[in-house]
Amino acid sequence: MYDVPDQTGKLAVITGANSGTGKEAAKRLAAAGARVVLAVRTPAKGEAAKAEILAAHPGAQLEVRRIDLADLASVQEFAEQLTADEPHLDLLVNNAGVMNPPDRMVTKDGFELQFGSNYLGPFALTVRLLPLILAAPAPRVATMASGAANFGRIHFDDLQWERRYRSTAAYSQSKLADLMLSNELARLSTEHGWGLRSVAAHPGFTNTNLQTTGASLGRDRMPLATRLLYRLAPLPSQGVETGTEPLLFAAADPAAEHGAYYGPSGRFGLVGPTALAKPPKAALDAETSARLWTVSEGLTGVSLPSILRK
Repeated sequence: MYDVPDQTGKLAVITGANSGTGKEAAKRLAAAGARVVLAVRTPAKGEAAKAEILAAHPGAQLEVRRIDLADLASVQEFAEQLTADEPHLDLLVNNAGVMNPPDRMVTKDGFELQFGSNYLGPFALTVRLLPLILAAPAPRVATMASGAANFGRIHFDDLQWERRYRSTAAYSQSKLADLMLSNELARLSTEHGWGLRSVAAHPGFTNTNLQTTGASLGRDRMPLATRLLYRLAPLPSQGVETGTEPLLFAAADPAAEHGAYYGPSGRFGLVGPTALAKPPKAALDAETSARLWTVSEGLTGVSLPSILRK
């Protein structure tokens, strides 16, 4: 098991920290000494996760705060409250996500659910928190992408899938966008001398509720293609302890490279120890990444403070 470096004195925010990789990351970062904010949509589930972590690590410093990444007003409220309460934020972990709702659904702001929850919400949160993050001595943002990004394409002509909704393609687009967010944030940090380390990760094929309750959003069905894939072509999978380690490495390890991408190094890149992952070619397109950032600013109404552009 990966041994998380000492995090004593650091403040970390982890989205989706009530289950899966988010909860595992919260547990292990807290065990390493970090003060962790469990940023969750449902506070009761966050409190349950907090109690579970405290049972294993009684000295853990944990706090539950509500955020709904599918609601930009909630993102703004979370960021403003945290900024009012804290002098700086050492680490933001963009982990939360939804996967393959069988029918097209929209966020409170009218965005296609996966693009809105998996990408636009984290984009808005990251940009709103940047001043607080950059106030930290060694600021870092770790963003969870997915192997599905390899199959993604940014459909600038129909980002919200209004013409023909395809759940898996929409998911792949959202996770490619997450990887491009991490890369563009790294580029901006280098260009403007922020000293922020932006690192991305993917969990391979990790057994979490994203493939069950997460995939159907509480419904009783998954897309037919997804169910057939699981039945006819079983893939190597791993537990959440191992599957979270690329994210933990990206979030906490001194050796994690700025602008890099980490994932499992074993069979098909789905399981095994953490190593550098090969990003899809589309994620390395700097022009497209910059365009996506600009489009995202327009969609969310959130942009870099002018002081950070100097």
